[in-house]
Amino acid sequence: MAQLATFAGGCFWCIEAALAQVRGVSQVVSGYMGGTSANANYRAVCTGTTGHAEVVQLSYDPAQVSFELLLEMFFQLHDPTTLNRQGNDVGTQYRSEIFAHDEAQLETARQFISSAQADFNAPIVTAISRASTFYPAEAYHQDYFNQNPQQSYCAYLIAPKLAKFSESYAPYLKTAARI
Repeated sequence: MAQLATFAGGCFWCIEAALAQVRGVSQVVSGYMGGTSANANYRAVCTGTTGHAEVVQLSYDPAQVSFELLLEMFFQLHDPTTLNRQGNDVGTQYRSEIFAHDEAQLETARQFISSAQADFNAPIVTAISRASTFYPAEAYHQDYFNQNPQQSYCAYLIAPKLAKFSESYAPYLKTAARI
C-alpha cells in the first residue's frame, strides 16, 4: 500500500526532479504545506507571509523504498544546515522541513536527524512537523525540470544536483535522471 512523504528543502523543482526517479516512488507533486492561510498559491507563498513552505509530496511503496532512504536522499538534495534558505532562494518558504504523516515517520525523522548530525559541520536546522493540508502547486510547477531543461535555473542549478544524485543513488533509480 502506498504511503505519503512530504519534504521541504528549498525550491521544489530540484527535489521533485530527483525523487521522481526513485524506484518505488509512484508520484511526486510540488506544492505547499505548513502555513496558516487557506488556498495557498505561488504568488501568496512567495510573499513569505502565509507560513507555507515549498514542498514535494510523494507517494511511495515502502516495500521498494524505505522512508529512511528517502530521508537520506532528501538530505543530499539540499543543505539541512541553512535556516530559511537554499542558495539564492531566501525566505521561510525555502526552509528545510520534514512533514510526518504518522508517528512512525515522526520517530524515524527524529532518529535520522540525530544520527545524521555527525555528518555535518553545522547544526541541522531541519524542522519536523506533522503533515497538514497539502496544496498542490500550479500546473506549470509540476515536472518543471523535465519540461524546462534549458531554463537557466534548471541548467545551472538543478542539472548538476541531479547528476550527483544519479551517481550516488544509481542502484535505487528507475532510470538515469534526465539531464
